[in-house]
Amino acid sequence: MRRNIDEVLAAARARLRRLTPAEAASAIRDGAVLGDTRDADVRARKGTIPGAVHAPLSVLEWRVDPDSGSQDPALAGKEDQLILICREGYSSSLAAIRLHELRLVKTMDVIGGFAAWVAAGLPVER
Repeated sequence: MRRNIDEVLAAARARLRRLTPAEAASAIRDGAVLGDTRDADVRARKGTIPGAVHAPLSVLEWRVDPDSGSQDPALAGKEDQLILICREGYSSSLAAIRLHELRLVKTMDVIGGFAAWVAAGLPVER
């Protein structure tokens, strides 16, 4: 039987540890790495989070997986301390579950995404 996206998203989120922006900022200070999945043009227009690694959705698994041959060096050794962020917290939830399929089951995402990060007054570079 077919499922709709709301059901898929709810099932994904039930499996994830999701962080508020403040919790994510604290985890980053403690050594976690933030993977920003937003498109490069959106990042250029809206700003970036200092220290975040750009990990586009189209190549996310390859940038994170140490066995892919295309891992981003900024993510090397941090695969189990990865927090994903997108624009509003929807696609990052689905992306985190994709990484769970690679057995990176500690991958988390930010509730409310970049919009919530900004609303919380956390640092953004323009």
